[in-house]
Amino acid sequence: MTIWCNAAFPEDAMETLSKDLAPHRLIFSRQRFQSNLQSGGPDPRLVESNIAFGQPDPRQVIDLPNLKWVQLTTAGYTRFDTDEFRSAIRSRNGILTNSSSVYAEPCAEHVFAMVMALARQLPQALDDQRGDRRWPSGLLRGQSQLLRGQSILIYGFGTIARRLVEMLRPFEMKITGVRRNQRGDEGIAMVNTERADALLPRMDHVMNILPASPHTEHFFDARRLSLLSPTALFYNIGRGSTLDQTALASILERKKIAGAYLDVTTPEPLPPDHPLWKLPNCWITPHTAGGHSNEMIRLVTHFRENLDRYLRGESMVDRIL
Repeated sequence: MTIWCNAAFPEDAMETLSKDLAPHRLIFSRQRFQSNLQSGGPDPRLVESNIAFGQPDPRQVIDLPNLKWVQLTTAGYTRFDTDEFRSAIRSRNGILTNSSSVYAEPCAEHVFAMVMALARQLPQALDDQRGDRRWPSGLLRGQSQLLRGQSILIYGFGTIARRLVEMLRPFEMKITGVRRNQRGDEGIAMVNTERADALLPRMDHVMNILPASPHTEHFFDARRLSLLSPTALFYNIGRGSTLDQTALASILERKKIAGAYLDVTTPEPLPPDHPLWKLPNCWITPHTAGGHSNEMIRLVTHFRENLDRYLRGESMVDRIL
């Protein structure tokens, strides 16, 4: 097998990727990226390959029938989620996998930390420390919340959501998931999109982990955001395109909801003059939810384990197609 890669991994991850790979051949794209959020373009070396690991160009993959398996270094796969791509891969019994299991833990921990921080008024206390150093003890104590008994609605019930539910469960929250096609093994109450709209006014927390797709473009629009309670908190760690940011800014400015936390935006980076930066009830991190110190090692380990499964003809982890 010839394995193509366009990721610029650090030395320790490179060692893990290439260790004991014989008799297989590892080749690299002419252009390599340190960030797996960057999308690669066509590369002449991909023509030689049977397996692609990284971010290949979808159009080029379609045109290469010898390319049998693509493993993405991201959880998202929007560029590959087209009828043409799916048809091409299926016609040659190909495989598409992503790296969802690598990012489930850090993303769930990240947004769980924000749920906890906002409940305990930690960002507000930090604002006071960085600002005029008041001592608003009574105000912050009075605004702090217990999670026990509060309700949360989670949109996009994939690996991140399942791990988040495990973290939230000890707090005895009322957890409901939203999924178009329910499987019955989610372990929590589940509703479809239409029923979720009726629940929004009663939710304390609304968690958006929706992937990007034509069906989710501006899913949280002015109408849906207006259904939220004035005491609700909204979180987006899915994709920026799923949210109408102009509508959110208007609702936050008028204090129609308690606040919002965004790890993803449109565009990225979010321009410094964007209104969301200036709102005191909006908290933003620069798409860091999935980041962790051994991220690249875990990506490579995930690929090597899937490679072993592929060569043995076993089922693949994080298989999309």
